[in-house]
Amino acid sequence: MKTKIYLITAFIIFILSACDDKSRERNPYLLETEFSFDINLNLPLYNSLNTPGNAVYIGNASVGLRGIIVINTGGGFYAWEASCPNHAPNDCSTMEIKGGTNCICPCEDYEYNLFNGQMLNRPDTEERMYDLLFYQTQVSGSTVRVYNN
Repeated sequence: MKTKIYLITAFIIFILSACDDKSRERNPYLLETEFSFDINLNLPLYNSLNTPGNAVYIGNASVGLRGIIVINTGGGFYAWEASCPNHAPNDCSTMEIKGGTNCICPCEDYEYNLFNGQMLNRPDTEERMYDLLFYQTQVSGSTVRVYNN
């Protein structure tokens, strides 16, 4: 009888821990947007992504909120939302690539690492600060698919 109670308790704990609330993980300043975009690494526009440590900004209107920034990490590709994660999108909130491996928000000069998405110059305030918003990537031959759906 005790074994059944332990098994049922373990099962309930497993089920509850398997449930997640993705809305808690996402940034409140940046709305969810569904998209899928293919990057052909053979095109001159994206040729720099063939070298590890290089990043490109893709500002297509249907990709992300303010576009995306994609980096070749040497072990794969990471894609980040190009809108600054620490305020609602506005005229100055589109990130700019800085030095190839970082990006910067022109509004407040917040700087982020493109290898891990973390804010590098986090201010010493009580206000919660957010790291870059991550999008999924999938590589197939010379095509990198970036998506959020």
